Amino acid sequence: MADANVVQDTAAAPPLQTDTPPKATPPTSIDIDNKPTDFDGQLATNDEIPSDATLAEVADYVLLDKHGKSHTFQSLYNSPNGARRVLVVFVRHFFCGNCQEYIRALAESISSEALLRLPVTTSIVIIGCGDPQLIEMYIEATKCPFSLYTDPKSALFDALGMVKTLALGEKPAYMKMGFLKGVFTGMSQALRQLPRGLTLKSGDQRQVGGEFLFEPLDLATPLTTPTDGQGGPAIMEAFEQISGQGD
Repeated sequence: MADANVVQDTAAAPPLQTDTPPKATPPTSIDIDNKPTDFDGQLATNDEIPSDATLAEVADYVLLDKHGKSHTFQSLYNSPNGARRVLVVFVRHFFCGNCQEYIRALAESISSEALLRLPVTTSIVIIGCGDPQLIEMYIEATKCPFSLYTDPKSALFDALGMVKTLALGEKPAYMKMGFLKGVFTGMSQALRQLPRGLTLKSGDQRQVGGEFLFEPLDLATPLTTPTDGQGGPAIMEAFEQISGQGD
């Protein structure tokens, strides 16, 4: 025992530090080379048109209608008996108050009769990202007269470059209800779906949509926040201008 104590007591101690090392200054910011597509900020709107390679890749991506029936993406805008020009509007999750207001405004501003008066046959298609069983609810809530499909896995959203963000953006002109009312309306819709088990199946709440006009594709405006859409009057004006160019 004594020997053990002697060894412990006489062991060489580490040399004393006489100089205090300087304290490291914490970084005030982090440099990121490439901003991720899933964050809580706001990206600049872009009009970049998907490449031919991208369109070829997504042509056979599968979408679902309200009955759960499958449709290829290209069948919406490249059907032998379909309209020559098709506006495809991608919306956020099915309980999103902003997008519901947008579709209501679109339906009020662009009637079936107005589309029929255009010199080029034109139709509008809506694509969401939730469960197909919620499509009927969405149609009733928005009075949507247009064909509506869904991409539950957001595969098409991702392939066409639409982002995910929590940014709300500025309040657009087509918004008639306040932000809080929109939130509570969405929550109410979600709660009413509890018996059907669809409350959490409206789609990714971070997913943002976009608008693509096919003739074939000659205009693309992916949205970067939930409020970037220009609304029905601007879209109808674009229809008329492009119709004049195509004559």
